[in-house]
Amino acid sequence: MDWNRVEGNWKQAKGKIKEQWGKLTDDDLDQIAGKREQLEGKIQERYGIEKDRVKRDIDDWTSRQTW
Repeated sequence: MDWNRVEGNWKQAKGKIKEQWGKLTDDDLDQIAGKREQLEGKIQERYGIEKDRVKRDIDDWTSRQTW
């Protein structure tokens, strides 16, 4: 699944993202508003992991989505 689909289904995606990355708040997700780069930055900030790993984790998560 490409990121455009995540952006288009952001309201649905927010719940699934919170399941995967529970440290992200509703306010975080509202500010991100479907922008991948902002999501990457927030995950880095909350979890303290490097950018390359965050990109891989998001790619893995996106590939598992079925909506």
